[in-house]
Amino acid sequence: MLYRTCKRMIERGNLEGMSTKLDVFYAASKLTDDEYKELTELLAEKEAQNAQNNS
Repeated sequence: MLYRTCKRMIERGNLEGMSTKLDVFYAASKLTDDEYKELTELLAEKEAQNAQNNS
C-alpha cells in the first residue's frame, strides 16, 4: 500500500521531500530493497524531467 501511494505521488509530480520520505520508509523497513530501488529511480527520472522542462 505504501509503495503504491509513493509511486502514485511521484508519477503525479509530488516530489517535494519525497527523497527523504523514501529514505525514512526504507530505514523503517516499510519498503523492500526492490521497492526502494524502483521508487528512487523513478524519482530521479521525474526530477530530471522537471529540471529539463524548467530550463
